[in-house]
Amino acid sequence: MPRKPASRPAAATPAAPAVLTLTSRNYSAWSLRGWLMTRFAGLEVALDVIPPDDPDTRAELLLMSSTIRVPRLLHEGITVWDTLAIGEYLHEVRPDAGLLPADRAARAHCRAIAGEAHSGFAALRSALPMNLKAHVPRFRVWSKAQADIDHLCAIWRDALARHGGPFLFGERPTLADAMFAPDCTRFFTYDVALDEACRAYCEHLVGIQPMQEWMELARSEPDDIEELDVEF
Repeated sequence: MPRKPASRPAAATPAAPAVLTLTSRNYSAWSLRGWLMTRFAGLEVALDVIPPDDPDTRAELLLMSSTIRVPRLLHEGITVWDTLAIGEYLHEVRPDAGLLPADRAARAHCRAIAGEAHSGFAALRSALPMNLKAHVPRFRVWSKAQADIDHLCAIWRDALARHGGPFLFGERPTLADAMFAPDCTRFFTYDVALDEACRAYCEHLVGIQPMQEWMELARSEPDDIEELDVEF
């Protein structure tokens, strides 16, 4: 009897790319955080960029909306929003990337300060909105915002002293570095005086390739939001 030809294995269906939804690179601190997390985790993503003049996104950027449209990660059919949730998800799918430290105590410390960056520092965020294209020398920081800056710098000094730098938890960037990255840009935008350790940390973080890439794209954005682009 003639032998039946061997059947060919079905071709594997290529996996759909992960998609990260974000908005203005110039103004959106949350978009920057989510994007840095994907880069630190080594996850390739396609970008879905919502124009900053979209009414819902505009309200979100101005802290006038309870919606969370950006950043939002779609990966293998799973949708994750809220920046900390994205970071925790990326740690689960890419555990070797080091988004959270391997040591349990350091990991708890990283989660704690990332949580502070996520839910605290309201006066700082309000008084010094992220604006990568601006530079405001001799900016006068009001007292509540200065209290936030002092507390934030104390967090940085403690982490750097414990773990040796140049990132907050040593040689590799973590979830905490992604969460605090917008604050580094704020300090340069508004000419905030920093101690030597904190300034060196900011310069190192802003100088890494993903941050430089983001800032270059921010500079090329034509869109402005007048409420966040005030002349002081």
